[in-house]
Amino acid sequence: MTTTVSPIADLEAPLKFAYWVPNVSGGLVVSTIEQRTSWDFDYNKKLARIAERSGFEYALTQTRYAASYGADKQHEATSFSLALLGATERLKVISAVHPGMWHPGVLAKFIITADHISGGRSAVNIVSGWLKDEFTKFGLPWLEHDARYDRTQEFIDILRGLWTETGFSYSGDYYDIDEFTLNPPPLDIPGRAHPEVFFGGNSTAAQFAAGKTADWYFSNGRSLEGFQENIAGVVKSAAAGRRAPNPPKFGLNGFVIARDTEAEATETLREIIAKAHRPAVEGFAEAVKEAGQSTRDGKGMWEDSTFEDMVQYNDGFRSKLIGTPEQIAERIIEFKKIGVNLMLTCYLHFQEEVEAFGRDVLPIVRELEADLARRNGTELNTDLLPSTDLEGALA
Repeated sequence: MTTTVSPIADLEAPLKFAYWVPNVSGGLVVSTIEQRTSWDFDYNKKLARIAERSGFEYALTQTRYAASYGADKQHEATSFSLALLGATERLKVISAVHPGMWHPGVLAKFIITADHISGGRSAVNIVSGWLKDEFTKFGLPWLEHDARYDRTQEFIDILRGLWTETGFSYSGDYYDIDEFTLNPPPLDIPGRAHPEVFFGGNSTAAQFAAGKTADWYFSNGRSLEGFQENIAGVVKSAAAGRRAPNPPKFGLNGFVIARDTEAEATETLREIIAKAHRPAVEGFAEAVKEAGQSTRDGKGMWEDSTFEDMVQYNDGFRSKLIGTPEQIAERIIEFKKIGVNLMLTCYLHFQEEVEAFGRDVLPIVRELEADLARRNGTELNTDLLPSTDLEGALA
């Protein structure tokens, strides 16, 4: 399949790669298949070091308060992220947080401290939230779908204001700030205005909010055509608001199964789904079924996900990063053509497969990126490539 290059595709900048931090027990698929992945800190500390030596630039720490979808244990995201920042040298670590669980001023202060400790490597992923029980059982107000995204916009606006202004004030439907100054401010890092703000969601409300407020827009796993629709919605929102003409950058989730042959990779996927923990997947499906249906237009996360899709609870199979290293690299380039800037990846066996991805897949991606740039009259900026140490990745 050959995809037309989108006008928003950045052919000069190398793709960035991230991985989901497995700070949750049970791995990243809801299946009884063997997953040589652990949720404990020692495993994750080693994984983070492997990742940054293998060419990964970001890690995303998951947030959940009530462990769910087959997992019975989960570490808190911000504290775990801070520990990973302390264990690494170059990796940027993104903490997922829920508005409604945090006050934006408290989070802004936390991230400033993490930013100083890590030398400017702390970032946030603002998750509007879908698990109602986490809010109601804590005695917190539960907002309906689109209202949650309205609150998220205010939350991000306040983060930006507190990070960049003195005597910042804000009056909204959900928050009020009265001439507040946070000192010290975040570190002054060339090329960024403040710590990066990631934001996720597939719905029209999420696209609208991302276009207005976010630095990065994350999506669950999607087909090429599906993610093109998401991108178009975010770009439209950015063009209509104060972010014009620069929309957020785009990140896409994908579950990677790289094997020597396509048949081996396909068989691994078949085994994952065949060994799905059916009660847990069905329970997850029941919990999220309203996430898409409750939107104004019925378009949201998981609104058209099948049972098989939800065995990887962020729809990671739908991005189809499954096959040989060459096939996966070619698929990733197709996503770059439509405007993707970052691939957020997950695996069965994180330490071994993150290292293998850096060794076997990334070099092919870089060759294909350089060729794509040349064929379109430009050059890949290799000065922006992250440093790697493949020999030391598993040392």
